[in-house]
Amino acid sequence: MKLALLLILLATPALADDFIYFHSPTGNIHCMLMQGDYNGVRCDMQTLTQSFPVRPRDCDLDWGDAFEIGLNDRKGAVVCHGDTVMTPDSMVLGYGASVSLGDFTCSSEKTGVTCTNARAHGFTLSKASQKLF
Repeated sequence: MKLALLLILLATPALADDFIYFHSPTGNIHCMLMQGDYNGVRCDMQTLTQSFPVRPRDCDLDWGDAFEIGLNDRKGAVVCHGDTVMTPDSMVLGYGASVSLGDFTCSSEKTGVTCTNARAHGFTLSKASQKLF
């Protein structure tokens, strides 16, 4: 009986968040789409010319190289962070390809990565510039 209960518990989906990790073909942009307790997209960049170089006074961590959009956000945002979503075993999102999770979509082009929520708000990232919309 205990074995049957264990097998049922193992077969039951866990109440956990869903994540999709990817990086651009160059490896410069790494992103994570999340659905669960937090619904959103975050992307971190390794090399960039910062479009948002002025660090807010209340940010004593890394600034200007990470971006996010939440489910109900009306504009993408720059993240004050002490962590990263960069993971070496993430999938490559090839040029011309898109990935979606829930209400979020990210697309990879030679000109950069664009991520949006269901309201079409988000950000576009490239080495040369980063845009929030």
